[in-house]
This record gives sequence, structure tokens and C-alpha cells, in this order.
Amino acid sequence: MEFQFQFDWQAAIHSIPFLLKGIPYTLLISFGGLAIGFVLGIIFGLLSINKHWFLRWPATAYIEVFRGTPILVQVLFIFYGLPDLVGGPIDPLTAGIAAIALNSGAYISEVVRGGVQSIDKGQTEAGLSLGLSRTQTFWSIVWPQAFRRMIPPLGNQAIVSIKDTSLFSVIGVGELVRQGQVYIANTFTAFEVYFVVAILYLMITLSLSLILRLLERRGLTSV
Repeated sequence: MEFQFQFDWQAAIHSIPFLLKGIPYTLLISFGGLAIGFVLGIIFGLLSINKHWFLRWPATAYIEVFRGTPILVQVLFIFYGLPDLVGGPIDPLTAGIAAIALNSGAYISEVVRGGVQSIDKGQTEAGLSLGLSRTQTFWSIVWPQAFRRMIPPLGNQAIVSIKDTSLFSVIGVGELVRQGQVYIANTFTAFEVYFVVAILYLMITLSLSLILRLLERRGLTSV
């Protein structure tokens, strides 16, 4: 048997308008979840280096649990498991945002911890010698320097979270992959459609990478 395959450019082009409908969901889930995850990351990242064990241990447990389990398992647990506890269904979009928030929050916590601990202790001593309180010293001196160092890894986490949304098609979220699955079910053009899906994801992540590089060139991040 002679196997011949010819890429159907027309089918690929025709799929684009339908696939583009999934981009708002992809961006909403990823950036909505990242916004919440950033807040969680700051809270648990700072708690993980707190001197009090009763604050440090729960933060460490959260970080290890969500870094140590697949995000697919997390979103399935939220979507299918939590309704048994809350007594009602959870919207797929809500489940997706929650999964990204909790998962990215754990990784961002480690970014925050590493960023803060990378600042020389002499910076804190200098702030205290100027008459600032420890809280003022942290937020006025330590945090701005630490945040600059966090920007590159935070950008990497944003890219990872955008790609993670592709897994949420399993719960019916209408993001890019789900749109592709629906289109393929009607046209049977899997190769062409998934090729376009991959290109769209690449365009999103490359755009974000470009923005991060521009920030670095403008000196908003440390080397």
C-alpha cells in the first residue's frame, strides 16, 4: 500500500475563525488564574519563610501538594470531586480558573521565597539603621529588589499556565483545544486543525515572551 498525505491548507484556514473563539477562554482562565495565583504566591511564599512553624508548615504543605500533583488531577478533583462537598455543580470555567490559581500559586510561592531570600541581609540592616520598622524595610527596600528578580520566572510560569489550559478540554471548557476537538468531530481534519491550534498557542506564548524581553531590555528586571 502506498501512503500519501497532502496537507489541506484550505481546511486549516477555514478552521481559524472557529478556533479563535477559544482564545478568550484560554486567556481568561490563564490570566484570571494567574492573578489569583500571584496573590496566593505572595501570601504562602512569605509564610513559608516565616519564623513561626505554625505558619510555615501549612504554607509548605500547600506548596508541596500542588507542586507534587498533576494539574489535570487537580482540575478533575475540583470539577468532579468538590461538588460532593459543596452540594452543587461547579462551572467548568470556574474550575479551570481555580486549578490555574492553586497550581500557579504554589509555584509562584517558591519564586517569591527565592526572590526574597536572594536579597542580602545587609539591605534589611540598612533599613533598620535608618529608623524604619521591619515591615517598612521589607516593603520599601527588600520587596522592590526581590520583585525585579522574580519577573523572569513569573513570566515563565505565565507561559506554563497558558499551555496548561489545553488540559481543561476534559471538563468541557471551550478553550482552544476544545474548540479544535469540536471542529474535528465535524470535519475529520485532525492534522490540519491541531496544527493551527499549535500555531495559535505559539503566537500567544511568543507574544508574552517578547513582552518579557522588552521589560528586561528596559532594565526593569535584574540580570
